[in-house]
Amino acid sequence: MVSSELKPDERIAHLVRTLSRGFSRCLQIRLVEYNVSFGHWTYLRILWETDGITQRELSRRLGVMEPTVHSALNKMQDADLVTRIQKDGDKKKNYVYLSNTGKLLRSKLEPMAVEVNNIAAEGLSLEMQNMLRQGLLHMSENLACDEQKSLEVGLSMPSTRQIGNIGDQS
Repeated sequence: MVSSELKPDERIAHLVRTLSRGFSRCLQIRLVEYNVSFGHWTYLRILWETDGITQRELSRRLGVMEPTVHSALNKMQDADLVTRIQKDGDKKKNYVYLSNTGKLLRSKLEPMAVEVNNIAAEGLSLEMQNMLRQGLLHMSENLACDEQKSLEVGLSMPSTRQIGNIGDQS
């Protein structure tokens, strides 16, 4: 969807989703030069800040299911971006570490993300950017609280498999 097709009274969720897709596309255009997908970028961002976390913790921070993280890490390992190590004989706990290639990419890729952010914020005053940031953080907190309330009454995010089976007549 082109931004000119958006209406001023669009739902916030729709605007945020459209904006997110725009950020992803603009950054992916730049990342392809280094053979990094936008999906792998999200993993790298976390590992640049906290190298050596467990696969489960990475899943939690990304907000995606563990099988999804496992598949992505297999591809990232094949691309020499990460390594996984089991410690203390615990075969269930995989710790994820950046490879030298993954570490070196930070100085190349982060400036691209800054560039995309600057492009998106062009024409917005610093005051407006700060208000937008505060509003988005507040909304994110509201949604996290709602999710927590759902968990407390026994509701949770369905697995990818469950979602895939929605609508199946078994």
